[in-house]
Amino acid sequence: MAKKSKPSEKKQPKVHDELKGFDIKINTFGELTSNLNIERLNQFLDEKVDDIKLRERKNEKEEEE
Repeated sequence: MAKKSKPSEKKQPKVHDELKGFDIKINTFGELTSNLNIERLNQFLDEKVDDIKLRERKNEKEEEE
């Protein structure tokens, strides 16, 4: 017989220091709700995450110069 695991405590996921306290949920209508401004989140992602789809555009701009 398999052991039953103890109910786990809800732990907060690890996040980047700039996003401390960030919380996002999906409501009953399927909409994302967040406690962080979308513009601030997009700015953070633009700075920190490399977008694979945009790599070619960056290379084209560099070649033109």
